[in-house]
Amino acid sequence: MNPTRRQVIRSLAGGSILFPGLLSGLLSEGRGRAEGAEVDPLAPHPGHFPGKAKRVIMLHMSGGVSHMDTFDPKPRLTADHGKPSGAGGKPFLASPWKFQPMGECGTEVSELFPHVGACMDDICLIRSMRTDHNDHTQATLGMHTGSVSVTRPSLGSWVSYGLGTENRDLPSFVVLAPQVPYAGTQAWGSDFLPGCHQGTRVLAGAEPIPDLNRRVPTPRVQQGELAFLDRINKSHQRDRSADPALAARIRSFETAYGMQRAMPEVLDLTQETDATHELYGLERGSAKGFAWQCLIARRLAERGVRFVELIDVGSSNNWDAHGNLKSHEKHAKNVDQPIAGLLKDLKSRGMFEDTLVVWTTEFGRTPFTDSPDGRSHQNSAFSSWMAGAGIKGGIVHGKTDDHGAKVVEDEVHVHDFHATILHLLGFDHTRLTYRHAGRDFRLTDVAGEVVHPILA
Repeated sequence: MNPTRRQVIRSLAGGSILFPGLLSGLLSEGRGRAEGAEVDPLAPHPGHFPGKAKRVIMLHMSGGVSHMDTFDPKPRLTADHGKPSGAGGKPFLASPWKFQPMGECGTEVSELFPHVGACMDDICLIRSMRTDHNDHTQATLGMHTGSVSVTRPSLGSWVSYGLGTENRDLPSFVVLAPQVPYAGTQAWGSDFLPGCHQGTRVLAGAEPIPDLNRRVPTPRVQQGELAFLDRINKSHQRDRSADPALAARIRSFETAYGMQRAMPEVLDLTQETDATHELYGLERGSAKGFAWQCLIARRLAERGVRFVELIDVGSSNNWDAHGNLKSHEKHAKNVDQPIAGLLKDLKSRGMFEDTLVVWTTEFGRTPFTDSPDGRSHQNSAFSSWMAGAGIKGGIVHGKTDDHGAKVVEDEVHVHDFHATILHLLGFDHTRLTYRHAGRDFRLTDVAGEVVHPILA
């Protein structure tokens, strides 16, 4: 008994609970198809116009990176160290790290990021970011979904919904997160979008994805089981031919079945050269740290995954430096060389021109103390950057005041940030919508402007 691929996929829909994130694939609205045609929510879709980017790699630093200690130097803050600020008299706190011009562009970067600093000619640094909330969970939701108050689909889910996938054997949206971040799985959830667009979380270790490994002893035994289930599923579907959601579920399981074959190869780094390992700062055989995440991200990207997000740490022991700003050192060391290695590797493989790399955090930190050696949360100003497809490298956009407390020039709200990412992928953010509960929803809600000055 040797079932076809279609039989295998149909049997999976009725006979397995493999990959919960793919179980609830529903109909995608407004896709325009022939009457009675089977719906494929992951089929490739064109954008509203030709986009510069084919894919996104998003690097999220959890906890709130201090901009005035990394990418936004403040000499006035150093001069005013110890003096009372306007925040209840709390003293200003100078950065303990030095800044220096990097690359031919001369953009100043902290000594915390020497490797990323060396790549500044390829990076557009945005020093004028603003978000709507000062709490970690709400700000993390805002950066990921555009909403700080209610659950909405994540950025990666919107990209998957808009573009579909280039590789049916892999998810269109993958999340590499060693720990659960603030906001939990809502950070990569699909909410009211079809469930097949939510992020699939991949971990390092023996079981990177639940049920990835076959549970029966041989492929032949599995084929026999699937053939039996196929007969049951066909009978079930004949009686429910008018249920398009069932067909969509069957389609979503095609990815699940494909992952059993394709994902182990993605995660196998034995064929990567010693030079590549050294570029990322990854010890051969290791699956720990941000270096592993960055190298896996490149392998996913080159195999057609539309959106890959890397979250460096979870909701504790992160960049949240209330009591000890020096904790930034270990977190920067974890990500600095791997990020630079990723940028260089993408360039060497000809992928930099059509891959958008986004680095961000949920908010910044205050110029005054929260404890003698730490800073508090600040949503009014922080830094992010973009590189790659359609981005002007070697420039700085926006400006904060002399202490880094608020934006004074070319503010970029999170909605503007998202609108720009979608634009680079070929979407008018006001037209990428989904009908839900009687309203057309979009990632940028009723706001957002594309930041045209940073576009090449």
